[in-house]
Amino acid sequence: MFPNDRSKEHDEHLPLRHTCCPCTHHGASHGVSRRGFLGGAALGGIALTGLTWSSLAADEPELPTAAPRRPLVVKPLLLYRIPKRREQWSWRPWGGIETQQHVDGEVARIQGELAKLQAEADFPVKFLPLEALDNESKLPENTDVKAADALLVYACNGNLNAIAELKKDTIFFVRHKSGPLYLYYEIISPRFLRQHTDTRVVEGIDDGDVVVDSQDEILWRLRALCGLRNTVGSKILAVGGPGGWAQPKDVIANLVREKWKFDIQTIPYQADPKQPDQADLTTLIQAARADKAAVDLARKRADAYLKLPGTTLECKREFVDNAFLLEQIFRKLMAKADCRAITINACMGTIIPITETTACLPLSTLNDEGYVAFCESDFVVIPSGVLMSNISGRPPFLNDPTYPHDGVITLAHCTGPRKMDGKNLEPARIMTHFESDYGAAPKVEMHAGQLITNVVADFKEERWMGLMAEIIDHPFLPICRAQIDVRYRVPDQVVAERMPGFHWMTIYGDYHREVGYAIKKIPIQWDFLG
Repeated sequence: MFPNDRSKEHDEHLPLRHTCCPCTHHGASHGVSRRGFLGGAALGGIALTGLTWSSLAADEPELPTAAPRRPLVVKPLLLYRIPKRREQWSWRPWGGIETQQHVDGEVARIQGELAKLQAEADFPVKFLPLEALDNESKLPENTDVKAADALLVYACNGNLNAIAELKKDTIFFVRHKSGPLYLYYEIISPRFLRQHTDTRVVEGIDDGDVVVDSQDEILWRLRALCGLRNTVGSKILAVGGPGGWAQPKDVIANLVREKWKFDIQTIPYQADPKQPDQADLTTLIQAARADKAAVDLARKRADAYLKLPGTTLECKREFVDNAFLLEQIFRKLMAKADCRAITINACMGTIIPITETTACLPLSTLNDEGYVAFCESDFVVIPSGVLMSNISGRPPFLNDPTYPHDGVITLAHCTGPRKMDGKNLEPARIMTHFESDYGAAPKVEMHAGQLITNVVADFKEERWMGLMAEIIDHPFLPICRAQIDVRYRVPDQVVAERMPGFHWMTIYGDYHREVGYAIKKIPIQWDFLG
């Protein structure tokens, strides 16, 4: 039942159960159900203090909305040299730029291409002014270079080692047929990347950072870097503290802090009596329930949600009302913590008696509204979900996988987003959360034929598996409500043997190139199966 066959001393408090995830019955008096064992409710990180519902309501009188992704700031550089004729000497290197007029023409060509990239980008990007340089010595003091997240280097001729020394994420563009041929079309591998050897030498730069002619190849790399820059150093609110599926306390959270520089803000379900200034979710919920304006707003929003096309109510209405009140609290907490991401620990038990609903529907609607929201506080996979969302602008679906067979695997969870393409609502039946048969959870009917990218993170933050697949059905099995059968074109045995960790992250569309390009910068190995 448990991955990696853990040692006896670690397994002795993980009893065999009829549910599919390890859990214990510690913590709240109602126990912690199947996903409760997530490394415990460790309150590592910065705890929110001094909060009351009245202060939250006053600080955020309007319903907060998710902050947009930060634009990727890119500095374009054209490196060139104008050769000087020398009689009876090999004075001219390969390349089609020999005069100042050629340089001026290339600058105009690049500016046109940058304008087109800006118009086609489906992610936030800001191009700083293009500079044409025949000398790279002053680059370390260049204000724009210092401010840039990434460099886009048009490597016609010049000293690329000076670029490498800047230690910036860099895309090198060389021309073959899209304009005047560049010298580095010939020598970027042997002279720069391999430094006259047989192996890559330059730290932090490899063949994946080189583009020949294609503007699309530039665009998807920029998309990947935008996702990466919005993910590294992210703030995230961990209700009940951070954890990691079936992993020892704090191990995963510390790995994520180390590799991804996550700033994990926390709020407990109940305050520590020794910390009277500590905010807690129970007190906030009780106060919000006594706030007529907050309750009325939640009911009004629940009404509007249930009237959305393709929405069917199949649970008690009060579960939905309570869910929207909880979502409003989460929004205000995230605004206070200055973050757009949230995760819920002990969401299978502890939160239910406090909220008189489940967190499933709030997490679904938050994802639909541009936040990044996850159940289970499983930081094994949370970085992959944050990254995929920041790359694509679409919500990720955290799910439980099953066992691969006949080219098919079932993926399911009770917190499925409905705007899986970032814009349009999928139909949904609003039902109870499956394991508890309580609260409100969306059975999202993700449509057949949709291409999806699946990412599976390992417990050590060293290797992520990637798998492209197609949704072929949204069945109604006795499992988590949002469920899909997906078909892949890889041998079952390969999928079974190579999938690490537990939870998967799924997103609409093909983003396997962007994910692989981004995580090599961390570094994490990209094990893409196809």
